[in-house]
Amino acid sequence: MAELVYRPVVGFAQALFKAWDLKIDCRGSENIPRSGGAVLVSNHISYLDFVFNGMAALPQKRLVRFMAKESVFRHKVSGPLMRGMKHIPVDRKQGETAYAHALDSLRSGEIVGVFPEATISSSFTLKTFKSGAARMAQEAGVPLVPMALWGTQRLWTKGHPRNFRRSHIPVTMRVGEAMEASRDKYAGAITRHVRERVQELLEAAQRAYPVRPKDADDTWWMPAHLGGTAPTPEEVRAAEAH
Repeated sequence: MAELVYRPVVGFAQALFKAWDLKIDCRGSENIPRSGGAVLVSNHISYLDFVFNGMAALPQKRLVRFMAKESVFRHKVSGPLMRGMKHIPVDRKQGETAYAHALDSLRSGEIVGVFPEATISSSFTLKTFKSGAARMAQEAGVPLVPMALWGTQRLWTKGHPRNFRRSHIPVTMRVGEAMEASRDKYAGAITRHVRERVQELLEAAQRAYPVRPKDADDTWWMPAHLGGTAPTPEEVRAAEAH
């Protein structure tokens, strides 16, 4: 079926990124299967992460169907686009519907994008991974492809203003080798393994990132354990509890 919405949106996004003069460094795209279903698993630090995750699959000529919260599909602007790109709405009160939709997509040979942290990490470190991605891969008989990105939080993230100026912001992405989701293994164990791999890729992306904070006012996007002023995971959990 012709992609009447997805490909024009991709072209528009690429033009915007060029206008913003983003410095995109993506390595490992060859690890994304050229055909067949797969679950693309990534960290989540920005509202734009799904766009960059999708771009990582373009060299393999693949389009990724992302699972996203249902409210995005009800928005008057994003809704028609999300539906046109065949992304998958997730209503947390009826999660089984989204799960079944994702399984159908995987079995039909699609790549489904999942953020197993469920929400943006305000500490810019990995949160606990939910096991849904592993369970889907097991049930559909497809691999998991781990991925990490860094720098997208400087463009637009929770609790900070958008930065869509021509700011030359680098975005670094790393895609790891596909991982088997064996049916004879516990989904929790697979999830832990995938999280460990995403952590390794995240650290690789951070090491490769060509920019460090310019001054004390520019440390908000760096996690505390790397010397930044982002809240620690413990501080985030305490704030969310209140």
